[in-house]
Amino acid sequence: MEQLTVARSYATALFELGERTGDHEAFTRAFASVNALIESDPRIRTFLRSPQIEVAEKKRVLAEAFGERLPHLFLNFLMVVLDKRRQRMLRSISGEYDRLLDEHLGRVNVAVTLARDPDAAALTEITARLTALLQKSVIAHVRVDPEILGGIIVRYGDNVMDGSLRRKLLHLRGRMLLTPLTETTTRQ
Repeated sequence: MEQLTVARSYATALFELGERTGDHEAFTRAFASVNALIESDPRIRTFLRSPQIEVAEKKRVLAEAFGERLPHLFLNFLMVVLDKRRQRMLRSISGEYDRLLDEHLGRVNVAVTLARDPDAAALTEITARLTALLQKSVIAHVRVDPEILGGIIVRYGDNVMDGSLRRKLLHLRGRMLLTPLTETTTRQ
């Protein structure tokens, strides 16, 4: 929990800087570049995380690698992250920054689980209905899980809306098991 709080603090500072300068889009692209580099090469990840390598050396390498490709303010932000030895948290800081930006822009990321892949029309319909229901612009992240049998499961924030056929069948089964049996047969 403490790491999430620290990541949120760094993200908030960068977000406020983005508000003042109007560089949110540039900062988002910069985070994507840095995250892609770190994820693509384990040697770079090890280099950045290693306590045996001096911070000054890490800063020099990042400045050479990204100097012209990243906004100056974002590069300064990275240097502060390195100075404070928080480079292991870059992925979390990036996620928190994206969350703050989505909130600011009235967007919500929604996990949508379906029994099968939706076609383009179905996905558009799902997104439109969720946008109307949540009164925010929905970014749908679709996952396919055949075990739900049919219907839809929607997760956003701490909320879950389970409209799956599997849940409905389990609910029906539970009600049937609790219903007392009565003898209604007639004998002739």
